[in-house]
Amino acid sequence: QVQLVESGGGLVQAGGSLRLSCAASGRSVNNYAMGWFRQAPGKDREFVAAISWTGGSTSYADSVKGRFTISRDNAKNTVYLQMNSLKPEDTAVYYCARDSSLYRGASPSTATYRSWGQGTQVTVSS
Repeated sequence: QVQLVESGGGLVQAGGSLRLSCAASGRSVNNYAMGWFRQAPGKDREFVAAISWTGGSTSYADSVKGRFTISRDNAKNTVYLQMNSLKPEDTAVYYCARDSSLYRGASPSTATYRSWGQGTQVTVSS
């Protein structure tokens, strides 16, 4: 069974940057698409970004396109989310997740993912 641990969250001023990491242990995630999602207080969990199992395809929510970049390092069994030009509305708990099936593309659907981390808090002050 895979365990996913997010890190890199924190408090940052608007316009700043953070890089989130999602380290997998227990099993390799190299053959799975991976996604980042977020959940703000009182709101549903929403898609942020995803990367295909090859790393050759990515997808982003419109709200983060051009500001966030998802990447993966299969040698480290780790997925990253580089967040630039952060806005107060980016404040949320950020979760990484592993696709339920092998060898798939960068799906934005929450239902696609089965294994989830515990989340890391990102707070952007204005």
